[in-house]
Amino acid sequence: MYNLSKSRTPAADPRSENAKAHQIPEGEPRVVEDGSLPPDAQPITFNQIDWTETALPEYEDRYAVVLDNVLSPSECRTLLSLAESSVDVERMNSASSLQDPWRPAMVSAGAGMEVLDSGYRNSDRLVWDCQEVVDRLWARCLQGDVGETLMEKLAVLDGDHRVTGITRKGKEERWEMVGLGKRMRFLRYGEGQFFKPHGDGHYSEEVGWKKFKTFFTLHLYLNDSVAEAGEDAELVGGATSFVSNYGSRKVDVDPKAGRVLIFQQRLLTHAGDDVVEGIKYTMRAEIMYELVRP
Repeated sequence: MYNLSKSRTPAADPRSENAKAHQIPEGEPRVVEDGSLPPDAQPITFNQIDWTETALPEYEDRYAVVLDNVLSPSECRTLLSLAESSVDVERMNSASSLQDPWRPAMVSAGAGMEVLDSGYRNSDRLVWDCQEVVDRLWARCLQGDVGETLMEKLAVLDGDHRVTGITRKGKEERWEMVGLGKRMRFLRYGEGQFFKPHGDGHYSEEVGWKKFKTFFTLHLYLNDSVAEAGEDAELVGGATSFVSNYGSRKVDVDPKAGRVLIFQQRLLTHAGDDVVEGIKYTMRAEIMYELVRP
Protein backbone atom coordinates (compact mmCIF):
# COMPACT_ATOMS: atom_id res chain seq x y z
CA MET A 1 0.00 0.00 0.00
CA TYR A 2 2.69 2.48 1.02
CA ASN A 3 6.08 2.50 -0.67
CA LEU A 4 8.53 3.47 2.06
CA SER A 5 11.71 1.94 0.67
CA LYS A 6 13.87 4.93 -0.30
CA SER A 7 16.70 2.91 -1.82
CA ARG A 8 14.80 1.55 -4.81
CA THR A 9 15.71 3.10 -8.18
CA PRO A 10 13.10 2.24 -10.81
CA ALA A 11 14.09 1.85 -14.43
CA ALA A 12 12.76 3.85 -17.38
CA ASP A 13 9.64 5.93 -16.62
CA PRO A 14 7.46 4.18 -14.00
CA ARG A 15 4.84 6.93 -13.79
CA SER A 16 1.19 6.32 -14.48
CA GLU A 17 -0.29 7.62 -17.71
CA ASN A 18 -2.14 10.25 -15.67
CA ALA A 19 1.10 11.45 -14.08
CA LYS A 20 2.77 11.71 -17.49
CA ALA A 21 -0.18 13.57 -19.00
CA HIS A 22 -0.22 16.14 -16.19
CA GLN A 23 3.57 16.20 -15.74
CA ILE A 24 3.34 14.95 -12.17
CA PRO A 25 6.66 13.35 -11.14
CA GLU A 26 5.50 10.41 -9.04
CA GLY A 27 8.41 8.99 -7.08
CA GLU A 28 9.93 8.29 -3.68
CA PRO A 29 9.02 10.19 -0.49
CA ARG A 30 10.84 13.50 -0.14
CA VAL A 31 10.34 17.04 1.11
CA VAL A 32 9.00 19.26 -1.63
CA GLU A 33 9.57 23.01 -1.45
CA ASP A 34 6.42 24.80 -2.57
CA GLY A 35 7.32 28.34 -3.50
CA SER A 36 4.42 29.15 -5.82
CA LEU A 37 0.96 30.06 -4.55
CA PRO A 38 -2.18 30.75 -6.60
CA PRO A 39 -3.84 34.19 -6.59
CA ASP A 40 -6.65 32.99 -4.31
CA ALA A 41 -4.30 31.66 -1.60
CA GLN A 42 -4.73 32.88 1.99
CA PRO A 43 -2.48 32.56 5.08
CA ILE A 44 -2.75 29.19 6.82
CA THR A 45 -4.34 29.31 10.27
CA PHE A 46 -4.06 26.80 13.14
CA ASN A 47 -6.73 25.88 15.67
CA GLN A 48 -6.27 22.98 18.05
CA ILE A 49 -9.60 21.80 19.40
CA ASP A 50 -9.85 22.55 23.12
CA TRP A 51 -12.17 19.78 24.17
CA THR A 52 -12.78 21.32 27.61
CA GLU A 53 -14.60 24.18 25.86
CA THR A 54 -16.84 21.84 23.85
CA ALA A 55 -19.66 19.35 24.43
CA LEU A 56 -17.03 16.59 24.74
CA PRO A 57 -14.79 17.54 27.70
CA GLU A 58 -13.97 13.87 28.27
CA TYR A 59 -11.80 14.04 25.12
CA GLU A 60 -9.47 16.50 26.86
CA ASP A 61 -6.36 14.34 26.39
CA ARG A 62 -6.99 13.61 22.68
CA TYR A 63 -5.52 15.49 19.76
CA ALA A 64 -7.34 17.14 16.88
CA VAL A 65 -6.38 20.27 14.98
CA VAL A 66 -7.91 22.31 12.16
CA LEU A 67 -5.75 24.10 9.57
CA ASP A 68 -7.53 26.52 7.25
CA ASN A 69 -6.33 27.67 3.81
CA VAL A 70 -3.85 24.84 3.31
CA LEU A 71 -5.02 24.77 -0.30
CA SER A 72 -6.84 27.52 -2.14
CA PRO A 73 -10.28 26.85 -3.67
CA SER A 74 -8.73 26.72 -7.15
CA GLU A 75 -6.15 24.18 -5.98
CA CYS A 76 -8.93 22.05 -4.49
CA ARG A 77 -10.75 22.02 -7.81
CA THR A 78 -7.55 21.11 -9.66
CA LEU A 79 -6.73 18.31 -7.22
CA LEU A 80 -10.21 16.82 -7.55
CA SER A 81 -9.98 16.96 -11.34
CA LEU A 82 -6.58 15.26 -11.32
CA ALA A 83 -7.87 12.54 -9.01
CA GLU A 84 -10.83 11.83 -11.27
CA SER A 85 -8.62 11.73 -14.35
CA SER A 86 -6.24 9.28 -12.65
CA VAL A 87 -8.86 6.53 -12.95
CA ASP A 88 -8.91 4.34 -16.06
CA VAL A 89 -12.67 4.59 -16.53
CA GLU A 90 -12.79 2.42 -19.64
CA ARG A 91 -11.11 -0.48 -17.86
CA MET A 92 -13.31 -0.04 -14.77
CA ASN A 93 -16.46 -0.01 -16.88
CA SER A 94 -15.61 -2.57 -19.53
CA ALA A 95 -19.00 -4.20 -19.00
CA SER A 96 -21.05 -1.00 -19.04
CA SER A 97 -21.38 2.38 -20.68
CA LEU A 98 -20.83 4.34 -17.44
CA GLN A 99 -18.10 6.98 -17.48
CA ASP A 100 -18.04 7.70 -13.74
CA PRO A 101 -14.69 7.13 -11.95
CA TRP A 102 -16.41 6.93 -8.55
CA ARG A 103 -17.43 3.67 -6.89
CA PRO A 104 -19.39 2.93 -3.67
CA ALA A 105 -17.18 3.20 -0.59
CA MET A 106 -16.66 -0.09 1.20
CA VAL A 107 -16.29 -0.94 4.89
CA SER A 108 -13.29 -2.82 6.28
CA ALA A 109 -14.10 -6.38 7.34
CA GLY A 110 -10.61 -7.22 8.62
CA ALA A 111 -7.82 -9.31 7.10
CA GLY A 112 -7.62 -6.90 4.17
CA MET A 113 -11.22 -7.58 3.15
CA GLU A 114 -13.94 -5.00 2.45
CA VAL A 115 -17.72 -5.28 2.22
CA LEU A 116 -20.48 -2.99 1.00
CA ASP A 117 -22.73 -1.79 3.84
CA SER A 118 -24.71 1.22 2.61
CA GLY A 119 -26.70 1.36 5.85
CA TYR A 120 -23.49 2.14 7.73
CA ARG A 121 -21.41 3.92 5.11
CA ASN A 122 -23.12 5.52 2.14
CA SER A 123 -20.82 7.46 -0.18
CA ASP A 124 -18.61 7.08 -3.23
CA ARG A 125 -14.84 6.77 -3.32
CA LEU A 126 -11.86 6.75 -5.63
CA VAL A 127 -8.25 5.98 -4.70
CA TRP A 128 -5.17 7.70 -6.12
CA ASP A 129 -1.60 6.87 -5.11
CA CYS A 130 0.76 9.77 -5.80
CA GLN A 131 3.62 10.51 -3.42
CA GLU A 132 4.47 13.82 -5.08
CA VAL A 133 1.00 15.24 -4.47
CA VAL A 134 0.86 14.24 -0.80
CA ASP A 135 4.41 15.53 -0.27
CA ARG A 136 3.35 18.92 -1.62
CA LEU A 137 0.25 18.93 0.57
CA TRP A 138 2.26 18.01 3.66
CA ALA A 139 4.94 20.62 2.87
CA ARG A 140 2.16 23.21 2.76
CA CYS A 141 0.88 22.07 6.18
CA LEU A 142 4.37 22.38 7.68
CA GLN A 143 5.09 25.94 6.57
CA GLY A 144 6.10 28.59 9.09
CA ASP A 145 4.85 28.81 12.66
CA VAL A 146 1.94 26.47 11.93
CA GLY A 147 4.36 23.76 10.86
CA GLU A 148 6.53 24.25 13.93
CA THR A 149 3.52 23.90 16.19
CA LEU A 150 2.38 20.77 14.38
CA MET A 151 5.80 19.16 14.55
CA GLU A 152 6.01 19.73 18.29
CA LYS A 153 3.16 17.23 18.62
CA LEU A 154 3.58 14.98 15.59
CA ALA A 155 7.33 14.60 14.97
CA VAL A 156 7.98 12.00 17.69
CA LEU A 157 5.66 9.71 19.65
CA ASP A 158 7.53 8.43 22.69
CA GLY A 159 5.42 6.52 25.18
CA ASP A 160 2.26 8.46 24.30
CA HIS A 161 -0.21 5.68 25.05
CA ARG A 162 -3.23 7.85 24.28
CA VAL A 163 -2.08 7.89 20.66
CA THR A 164 -0.09 4.68 20.18
CA GLY A 165 -1.74 2.36 22.69
CA ILE A 166 0.07 0.05 25.10
CA THR A 167 2.22 -2.79 23.77
CA ARG A 168 1.63 -6.35 24.92
CA LYS A 169 4.96 -6.32 26.77
CA GLY A 170 4.37 -2.89 28.25
CA LYS A 171 7.40 -1.36 26.54
CA GLU A 172 7.73 2.36 25.84
CA GLU A 173 7.97 2.46 22.05
CA ARG A 174 9.37 5.43 20.16
CA TRP A 175 7.95 6.30 16.75
CA GLU A 176 9.26 9.01 14.42
CA MET A 177 7.17 10.63 11.72
CA VAL A 178 7.95 9.76 8.09
CA GLY A 179 5.25 11.89 6.43
CA LEU A 180 2.04 11.22 4.57
CA GLY A 181 1.57 7.87 2.91
CA LYS A 182 1.02 8.09 -0.83
CA ARG A 183 -2.56 6.76 -0.77
CA MET A 184 -5.30 9.36 -1.14
CA ARG A 185 -8.91 8.28 -0.69
CA PHE A 186 -11.23 10.80 -2.31
CA LEU A 187 -14.81 10.72 -1.03
CA ARG A 188 -18.00 12.04 -2.59
CA TYR A 189 -21.20 12.38 -0.55
CA GLY A 190 -24.47 13.27 -2.29
CA GLU A 191 -27.79 14.21 -0.73
CA GLY A 192 -28.79 11.76 1.99
CA GLN A 193 -25.37 10.09 2.16
CA PHE A 194 -23.41 9.67 5.40
CA PHE A 195 -20.88 7.66 7.40
CA LYS A 196 -22.11 6.50 10.81
CA PRO A 197 -19.95 6.80 13.97
CA HIS A 198 -16.70 4.86 13.73
CA GLY A 199 -13.03 4.92 14.63
CA ASP A 200 -10.21 4.94 12.10
CA GLY A 201 -8.00 1.87 12.14
CA HIS A 202 -4.21 1.93 12.08
CA TYR A 203 -2.39 0.78 8.96
CA SER A 204 0.89 -1.06 9.57
CA GLU A 205 3.57 -2.31 7.23
CA GLU A 206 7.04 -3.87 7.34
CA VAL A 207 9.73 -3.03 4.78
CA GLY A 208 12.71 -5.29 5.36
CA TRP A 209 13.45 -5.03 9.07
CA LYS A 210 11.73 -1.65 9.41
CA LYS A 211 8.25 -1.27 10.86
CA PHE A 212 5.80 1.49 9.94
CA LYS A 213 2.38 2.42 11.28
CA THR A 214 -0.20 5.20 11.04
CA PHE A 215 -1.47 7.06 14.11
CA PHE A 216 -3.15 10.16 12.66
CA THR A 217 -5.72 10.77 9.93
CA LEU A 218 -5.64 13.82 7.66
CA HIS A 219 -8.89 15.01 6.08
CA LEU A 220 -8.75 17.63 3.34
CA TYR A 221 -12.06 19.30 2.49
CA LEU A 222 -12.37 20.18 -1.18
CA ASN A 223 -15.48 22.38 -1.28
CA ASP A 224 -17.35 24.87 0.89
CA SER A 225 -20.44 24.35 3.01
CA VAL A 226 -23.13 26.90 3.80
CA ALA A 227 -22.12 26.62 7.47
CA GLU A 228 -18.67 28.03 6.64
CA ALA A 229 -19.08 30.06 3.45
CA GLY A 230 -22.67 31.26 3.61
CA GLU A 231 -25.41 31.11 1.01
CA ASP A 232 -22.98 31.21 -1.92
CA ALA A 233 -22.08 27.59 -1.14
CA GLU A 234 -24.23 24.70 -2.33
CA LEU A 235 -23.41 22.12 0.36
CA VAL A 236 -25.68 21.86 3.39
CA GLY A 237 -24.72 19.37 6.12
CA GLY A 238 -21.87 16.91 5.80
CA ALA A 239 -19.90 17.96 8.87
CA THR A 240 -17.28 15.67 10.38
CA SER A 241 -18.71 15.11 13.85
CA PHE A 242 -16.76 13.88 16.85
CA VAL A 243 -19.31 12.11 19.01
CA SER A 244 -19.73 10.87 22.57
CA ASN A 245 -19.94 7.17 23.37
CA TYR A 246 -23.72 7.11 22.99
CA GLY A 247 -23.91 9.76 20.28
CA SER A 248 -25.94 12.21 22.34
CA ARG A 249 -23.28 14.94 22.18
CA LYS A 250 -21.03 16.02 19.33
CA VAL A 251 -18.52 18.57 18.03
CA ASP A 252 -18.77 19.49 14.34
CA VAL A 253 -16.03 20.42 11.89
CA ASP A 254 -17.80 21.83 8.85
CA PRO A 255 -16.45 21.50 5.30
CA LYS A 256 -14.48 24.45 3.93
CA ALA A 257 -12.41 24.32 0.75
CA GLY A 258 -8.73 23.93 1.65
CA ARG A 259 -9.40 23.06 5.29
CA VAL A 260 -7.34 20.22 6.79
CA LEU A 261 -8.47 18.28 9.86
CA ILE A 262 -5.80 16.15 11.58
CA PHE A 263 -6.76 13.87 14.44
CA GLN A 264 -5.46 10.83 16.27
CA GLN A 265 -6.90 7.54 15.07
CA ARG A 266 -7.16 6.00 18.52
CA LEU A 267 -9.96 6.94 20.91
CA LEU A 268 -11.71 9.52 18.73
CA THR A 269 -15.09 8.33 17.50
CA HIS A 270 -16.40 10.41 14.62
CA ALA A 271 -19.02 10.40 11.88
CA GLY A 272 -19.78 11.95 8.52
CA ASP A 273 -23.10 13.75 9.00
CA ASP A 274 -25.86 13.45 6.43
CA VAL A 275 -25.57 15.71 3.41
CA VAL A 276 -28.85 17.65 3.22
CA GLU A 277 -28.21 19.47 -0.06
CA GLY A 278 -25.44 19.53 -2.62
CA ILE A 279 -22.32 17.37 -2.82
CA LYS A 280 -19.45 17.05 -0.35
CA TYR A 281 -15.92 16.26 -1.58
CA THR A 282 -13.07 15.31 0.74
CA MET A 283 -9.74 13.51 0.63
CA ARG A 284 -8.41 11.25 3.38
CA ALA A 285 -4.74 10.40 3.95
CA GLU A 286 -2.72 9.05 6.86
CA ILE A 287 0.45 10.13 8.66
CA MET A 288 3.02 7.34 8.70
CA TYR A 289 5.56 6.66 11.47
CA GLU A 290 8.65 4.46 11.71
CA LEU A 291 9.39 2.44 14.85
CA VAL A 292 12.86 3.47 16.05
CA ARG A 293 12.80 1.93 19.54
CA PRO A 294 10.80 -1.28 20.04
